[in-house]
Amino acid sequence: MADRLKDKVAIVVGAGQTPGDTIGNGRATAILFAREGAKVMLVDRDPVAVEETAALIRKEGGDCKNFEADITSADDCHAFAQATMATYNRIDILHNNVGISVEGGDAEITEITTEAFDRIVAVNLRSMVYACKHALPVMREKKSGVIISISSMAAREEYPWVAYKATKSAMIALTEQLAIQNAEYGIRANVILPGLMDTPMAVDRRAEAQARPREEVARERDAKIPLRGRMGTAWDVAYAALFLASDEANFITGVALPVDGGRGCRVG
Repeated sequence: MADRLKDKVAIVVGAGQTPGDTIGNGRATAILFAREGAKVMLVDRDPVAVEETAALIRKEGGDCKNFEADITSADDCHAFAQATMATYNRIDILHNNVGISVEGGDAEITEITTEAFDRIVAVNLRSMVYACKHALPVMREKKSGVIISISSMAAREEYPWVAYKATKSAMIALTEQLAIQNAEYGIRANVILPGLMDTPMAVDRRAEAQARPREEVARERDAKIPLRGRMGTAWDVAYAALFLASDEANFITGVALPVDGGRGCRVG
C-alpha cells in the first residue's frame, strides 16, 4: 500500500538516533511515515542526529521539519506542539519514542540512586505526559488523533534494572488511561512493546560497554528469539506503528502490542 498517512501530520519524538551500524526505531518510523504521505515534525535533543533523519526523508521527496528539544521540559514540549501547528496547522499523530536505562544510571533496586531514578522517569515517562498534554488539545478540538508510544517487553518479562522496568510498565497504564479518557473525542492511544531489536542503542552501545565485538552480542540476542532465530529490526517496530497510525486501525485503542518474535510467549 501507499499513502496510508496521506494528508496527515505526525510528530515523532526521538526521531534521531545514537550512532551505529543499523537504524533506530525513531528514525525508521519517521522515514516510513513520510513515505506513506505524512508530513513529519522531527523532534530530538541531538540536532545532528535529527538532521540526518531529515536528510534521508528529503532525499526521498518527503516533507519534514526539525525541532531540537529537551523532551523532559514542559516548555519544550509545548514549543514543538506549537511549532507543528504553526508549520502544518494540525496534529494527527503523536509518536513517543524515547527511552533510557543503563546509560541513565539504571540499576537494581538496592543500588539505584535518586538522581538516576529521577532522570529515567523524566526521560521515559514524564516526556510522554508532557507531549500528550500539549498535543491532546489540538486533537480534541478536531475530534480525531492517534497517540502511539514505545514501551518495551521489559514491562512484561524479567528485567534486572528497576527504573526502566517501572517506567515502561507505567507507559502501558498511561496509554490505557489516554485511550478511555479520550475515546469520546475520537482519539486512539496504543503502545508498542518491542522485544530484542537490532538497533544501535540496543546492540552497538551494549557491545561498546562490554568491550565485545558487535557480531558476538548480536548472535547471543538472535539465539533468544523463537521466530526465525533472529532479532527484529527498527522497521518491524515502524511498520507496527504505521498500522496503528493508519485508518486501518480505526477501531483499535488501548492496546499493548508486542513486537518480539514470539519471545514473550515462552512460559516456564
